[in-house]
Amino acid sequence: MASTYQTVTLAKRPKDNIVPGETFKLNKNNKAPSAADLKDGEVIFESNYLSVDPAMRGWLNDTRSYLPPVQIDEIMRGGAIGTIKASKDPNFPVGSYASGLVGWTELAVVKGKSLERVQVPKGGRLTDLMAVLGITGLTAYFGLLDVGKVKAGDFVVVSGAAGATGSVAGQIAKLKGATVLGIAGSDDKCRWLVDELGFDGALNYKDKDYAKKFRAATKDLIDVFFDNGECIPPYDGDLTLTVFQSGAKSSTSLSHARSLMPDSSCVAVCAFLSYLREDIDGY
Repeated sequence: MASTYQTVTLAKRPKDNIVPGETFKLNKNNKAPSAADLKDGEVIFESNYLSVDPAMRGWLNDTRSYLPPVQIDEIMRGGAIGTIKASKDPNFPVGSYASGLVGWTELAVVKGKSLERVQVPKGGRLTDLMAVLGITGLTAYFGLLDVGKVKAGDFVVVSGAAGATGSVAGQIAKLKGATVLGIAGSDDKCRWLVDELGFDGALNYKDKDYAKKFRAATKDLIDVFFDNGECIPPYDGDLTLTVFQSGAKSSTSLSHARSLMPDSSCVAVCAFLSYLREDIDGY
């Protein structure tokens, strides 16, 4: 184990987009902990991979939320998967893998009870535990199956379909026998959804004829709409108004929009991240 390690801390809260070299600070030459520093129940965690997730943008805001905001000069909060380098917790032997909200740091002394011990499945990779078998994959799995209750023959629309969650959601829907239409932000992404992931179709929401193409593709028959955070983007031709044939953006609400769909249909709201800087009434 190295004698020093690096961390990334929050230097300045962004007002809008994250500014490289301004929002975060890289801190080098921190003295590495040793096994002698550990108390009972603690481990030394060495990060192999750090997760960069949409929720992290919200953690930078100095506002009340489900988790307190990351403080200035505090190590950036984030998920990590890594190796136990030293341990005083019998549940985490040296050399085992674990995951947890350790933050953006190469090394950390943490309580074993704050971690989850993980094992790489046969044929899998360590990174799979932070992707398709991690938070994004689980979000897609439960969103489609527990909330959306997708079944064979359904017509499923997935917005944000080329992202980590949307791409898995669409593939799960296909495995259940549904017809899947993906919504993404470029022609390349749309081709990837169809050619690589097996989506039945994909539309670029930036296309000037997007609304017309969407109506033609769906034929006004949508059983499950997996709203992955891009249904009300800050440009013309937004998806929600197209799906629900509703009124102005400012007056759209989920309860009203839901009433315009068939009784058997479902809206699975996964994310609102693209609305963080938008003023939207009714939500």
